[in-house]
Amino acid sequence: MATASSETRRRTLRRREYGYPVHDVLLGFTTIAAVIAVGYLLAAVKLLDAGAQTVLTRLSFFVASPCLLFVVMSETEVAGFLSKNLLATAAGVAAAAIPYVLVAVLVQRRRPDEIAIGTMCASYCNAGNLGLPVAAYVLGDAALIAPMLLLQLGLLQPIALMILDAGREGVQRSRSEAFWRAVRLPFTNPLTVATLLGLLVSVTGWRPPAFVLEPVDLIGGLAVPGVLIAYGVSLRLGPLPGRGVPPLELGFVTFLKLVVQPLGAWTAGRLLGIDDVALVALAVTAALPSAQNIFVHATRFNRATLLARDAIFVTTLGSVPAITVITLLVA
Repeated sequence: MATASSETRRRTLRRREYGYPVHDVLLGFTTIAAVIAVGYLLAAVKLLDAGAQTVLTRLSFFVASPCLLFVVMSETEVAGFLSKNLLATAAGVAAAAIPYVLVAVLVQRRRPDEIAIGTMCASYCNAGNLGLPVAAYVLGDAALIAPMLLLQLGLLQPIALMILDAGREGVQRSRSEAFWRAVRLPFTNPLTVATLLGLLVSVTGWRPPAFVLEPVDLIGGLAVPGVLIAYGVSLRLGPLPGRGVPPLELGFVTFLKLVVQPLGAWTAGRLLGIDDVALVALAVTAALPSAQNIFVHATRFNRATLLARDAIFVTTLGSVPAITVITLLVA
């Protein structure tokens, strides 16, 4: 039986041999857009509602996506894959985050928790939702999203939440309590756990028995279409952003996210001697839009909610042309 992850493996071999042909890139985006359009249409005719979107999102996030990541990472040669790619990914994040922090501290005089939200808008990618489909159908290898996922879920999000938690009014926590909360956080995320388990299987060379791996592989095939259909539903049902964020600030964040971050990752990858195919993947994953869970954090802590909402919307709209241009230029 050919599942979605089996198709991903075939695409991976083709990309490693031939690179990123233009028609394959356009086909990948067409495929993603078509599935998103299906979700939009299903919501428009009221076959799916907000409740169905929630179910699809939870099923994809907590079950299908971890299964896909486990299968893909368990079959990925990790020696040399994570080290250089992780460094280049971190360099891209730093290239976008540092200018925002400097401007927010020296010019805008923002609070630390507001700076945390703004920095995430400028450098924290939508790797869990849009990242997996882009990696699978545009880049041809879902494993290519792993460095970004590990960096964000294992380091960046815990640090941001620790800063937000420290700035929460009316809540007093010791430094040690805040630290251990941040340490535990990555291991409560199913994407991180599945990626680490897959890496462990790859490093040890142990293969799970077929009666375990086949169902996991089959469930993993639901991840990409489930995420995209849910995203299409959200486009139909979700509110459009309103006014409230200065255009200059929103433009600055968008520029950092869609231009500076991918350029930083590509430059670092080039300096580290990463091959051309992996360089394209680095630049594309860095050009993913701001993650939707930034708005969840901003709302929960009541900090920079308008910036989070508008940055997610604008970078999501701008990411497709940005990724297309990056792929065509670099590939």
